[in-house]
Amino acid sequence: MSDKSVTTDKQIRIARYAKAMGHPVRMYILEVLSKQSCCYSGNLSDELPIAKSTLSQHLKELKAAGLIQGEIEAPRVRYCINKENWKEAQQLFKHFLDI
Repeated sequence: MSDKSVTTDKQIRIARYAKAMGHPVRMYILEVLSKQSCCYSGNLSDELPIAKSTLSQHLKELKAAGLIQGEIEAPRVRYCINKENWKEAQQLFKHFLDI
């Protein structure tokens, strides 16, 4: 039996969001971005005591899950919450936790 046969699209999406949120640094990044319109990766790098390559990997995971979006403004990258997916994640988690 494959996983797809027992799971719904909603379950797959919430699991993708949950996996991306499954690290404290990523939760910090989401918290920062949810409180402002956008942020440059360099600003996050200044705030977090982690290597830039590690920060880049965390940003990549959040972006792959669709929770954030990045826009290149050479030589920097500006990151923002993906508002549509952020709202969907909130609704999915709320529905799941209300079960």
